[in-house]
Amino acid sequence: MSLSALTPSSPIILIGAGKMGGALLTGWLAGGLDPKAAIVVDPKPPEETLALLAAHGVRHETSAPAGVTARVLLLAVKPQMMGAALPAVRDLIGPETVTISIAAGTPIATLESALGGAIVRTMPNTPAQVGRGMTGAFANPAVTTEDRDLVGALLQAVGEFGWVETEGLIDTVTAVSGSGPAYVFLLAETLTAAGIEAGFTPELAARFARQTIVGAGELLNQSPLPADVLRKNVTSPGGTTAAALDVLMAEDGFGPLMVRAVAAAKRRAEELAG
Repeated sequence: MSLSALTPSSPIILIGAGKMGGALLTGWLAGGLDPKAAIVVDPKPPEETLALLAAHGVRHETSAPAGVTARVLLLAVKPQMMGAALPAVRDLIGPETVTISIAAGTPIATLESALGGAIVRTMPNTPAQVGRGMTGAFANPAVTTEDRDLVGALLQAVGEFGWVETEGLIDTVTAVSGSGPAYVFLLAETLTAAGIEAGFTPELAARFARQTIVGAGELLNQSPLPADVLRKNVTSPGGTTAAALDVLMAEDGFGPLMVRAVAAAKRRAEELAG
């Protein structure tokens, strides 16, 4: 199924147009979504989103419009705002509506209690802003095969996605790919700091660190080889990379540290879900 399944009479209604909501909308429009098949509901969207709406002629409302039934209702509000948002959008739901939530910590049961019907809980990440996102998704039993295909088309417009078999795995998605970009950005920060310590100017260190990570990421993206083989291909026995990896791959090094970090993020995701 393609985005052409969404039409002015069977629209997608986006509740919340902040960073992630705006990124999703940008991807959908670039992927061929009819601008008249989208409605954005946000009392005060960012300036860049307002510009996007104006440029494409997308309908903008400050509150849920009356007399409209969504084919897809996408909830992109902050978790702490979900309690107020759910009753306000109940009238947008009809028998064919599938609701997609991207809010961390709001379980399916809460969404079912407030809205009923077909619900998909997802966790995208910020690289969706450049079409390189990774999104995990879990569906309740009311979601049909047709709904899954439509949800897949929407999520693939901003990167890759995968279904998980249990809702609990959404917490793992949150810890690995949802929070994961921050781990990569931290690597850029720390590699920059290490470069400065080793003699680079701050500007040169930042340039070398950034491009190294960008280039390595693109190599990983394009190569059919797994990450461990690419790592070994860089590492000459007894060479400089091997010396650095002896530190990073020590018993208390990067591997165990990342395991602990992901576990901490997953625990916090579980706590937020109540």
